[in-house]
Amino acid sequence: MASVEIPSRTTRFAGEPQSVSAARIAADEFLYDLARTSPPATPEHWDDILLVVTELAANAVQYAPGAFVLSMRRTFDGVHVTLHDSNPVPPAPRPFHPSTGGGGVGWHLIHALCDQVSVVTEERGKYVHVFLPW
Repeated sequence: MASVEIPSRTTRFAGEPQSVSAARIAADEFLYDLARTSPPATPEHWDDILLVVTELAANAVQYAPGAFVLSMRRTFDGVHVTLHDSNPVPPAPRPFHPSTGGGGVGWHLIHALCDQVSVVTEERGKYVHVFLPW
């Protein structure tokens, strides 16, 4: 049986505010390359992945000082996104208060869009793993 390479990409970001946009662009480029050989079942899958990557990167910039690493790979039925940051504290849902400027919807949104979400903590940070349909 011939070996088939599973498309993947890993990118490191400085953890500055502009890293959020850079992570979204890196994800979009990965999905563009992936779509050439394996198009998404619906256009919404592409948009959902970009939104989740943006939320994960924004959370890393806001709550974990320093650099973060974004990894993306194709799975048999979707896309596995992993974000590693420097904060070992697992994310937790926060209440949404629109009267005080919003916030608190990102983690809920991630759980709503992803088939599976898991967090692996370690002494020097955490890995957030999400699986999304493609």
